[in-house]
Amino acid sequence: MPEEVLFKFERRMTTDDIATYLRTVADNLERGESITLEAGDESVTMEPPARPTFEIKAERETSSSGGPAELSVEFELEWDEGDESGEGGDLRID
Repeated sequence: MPEEVLFKFERRMTTDDIATYLRTVADNLERGESITLEAGDESVTMEPPARPTFEIKAERETSSSGGPAELSVEFELEWDEGDESGEGGDLRID
């Protein structure tokens, strides 16, 4: 299935600033509210269902030039448009 990027933002910032953004998303999810992403003249509003699929991925990407590896943690919410269902599961984050 082709992917259409609706919004993209990438910038180096402090962990405190990142935590503030994540906390805002978490608060909106907890209240069942939409999530609006804005940067410059770009904006998108998403309305996650009550039970989206939650995916966490930890990755190490090695450099082909022998440089240092890049580590990442990705958090993703997924749902089908118009789908209010989702599957549960157990996850622990420390």
